Amino acid sequence: MTVWKIAGLAAMLLAAPTPALAWGKTGHRAAAAVADTHLSGLARARVQQILGAESLDEASTWPDEQRSNPDPFWQKTASPWHYVTVGGFTYDRAPSEGDAVTALRRFSAVLRDPASSREQQQLALRFIVHIVTDLHQPLHVGKGDDRGGNDVEVTWFGRSTNLHAVWDSALVDEEALSFSEWAERLRRHSTPEDTIANWAANPQVWISESAQIRDTIYPDKPELGYDYVYRHTPTVKRRLQLAGIRLAAYLNQLLEIPTAPIAPAP
Repeated sequence: MTVWKIAGLAAMLLAAPTPALAWGKTGHRAAAAVADTHLSGLARARVQQILGAESLDEASTWPDEQRSNPDPFWQKTASPWHYVTVGGFTYDRAPSEGDAVTALRRFSAVLRDPASSREQQQLALRFIVHIVTDLHQPLHVGKGDDRGGNDVEVTWFGRSTNLHAVWDSALVDEEALSFSEWAERLRRHSTPEDTIANWAANPQVWISESAQIRDTIYPDKPELGYDYVYRHTPTVKRRLQLAGIRLAAYLNQLLEIPTAPIAPAP
């Protein structure tokens, strides 16, 4: 293959729309790494008991990675568990097929149930880590008319994509940081007072915040570039920072409840 053909192929790949995965791998892993530093001793022991050598940042992307699994569970049942639909700013009810809130309740009950198997607890914990961060992405609290920005076509520095993909990964990746570098910066710019003030394990709080932000991030024109980066990157950083804090708050509340012992992780 000639250099020109290789260059042409690369251009075609760059022009292809980015798959919509909440926060992308970097954002999910960064928030999980922040949460890991805020876990209590008992919560940390429970996480290790359930996941074994798998870290929270590894677990955070697993539900998205399984979305290519052809099993009907992943293609149909679990598909709605990554988002909620809220017309205004308050979550009131779930659709019949379920959503992120119903999934969070379901999997929290699994972790509280001493009769749950290790496999069930692993599935539950991975989803909880993922969903909490999903709900801090403003476009995963959709308004119900554009599939969370997936139907809003934009260009990102001249490349065709959609608004959802911009918020999932493009704004995060614009910083050119690894997830561990992201996590370190987020931790460094969070004070103890900020952590205390935002220690909220209530999904209603996260959803309301995301819904209010959501309505401010739709662009006036479809051509997005440095101006959009400048205006919205601080919000991305703040939402990831809060996702990490709230994930720790949720896991500490959930996992500090004593349960019957399960077999040690392999």
